[in-house]
Amino acid sequence: MNEVRFRIAISASQFLQYYQGAVDTIVIITAEGKSVQIPVGALLKFVDQSGVRGSFRLLYDNNNKLLRVERLSN
Repeated sequence: MNEVRFRIAISASQFLQYYQGAVDTIVIITAEGKSVQIPVGALLKFVDQSGVRGSFRLLYDNNNKLLRVERLSN
């Protein structure tokens, strides 16, 4: 299992555009500076009234298939 760590800050109004289907993926920049594309659905469980904010860990397999996203801190 592989992992990358990233921080994200998306306001509720910005995330609404993703949620409504205007965009189905988000490109993040990891702590190591790597660009990674993830499906919007991977972040849905972390959305609150202010949007999505915090530090996260993305876990993926050797075929680069997303396994899960975990929140590390707010």
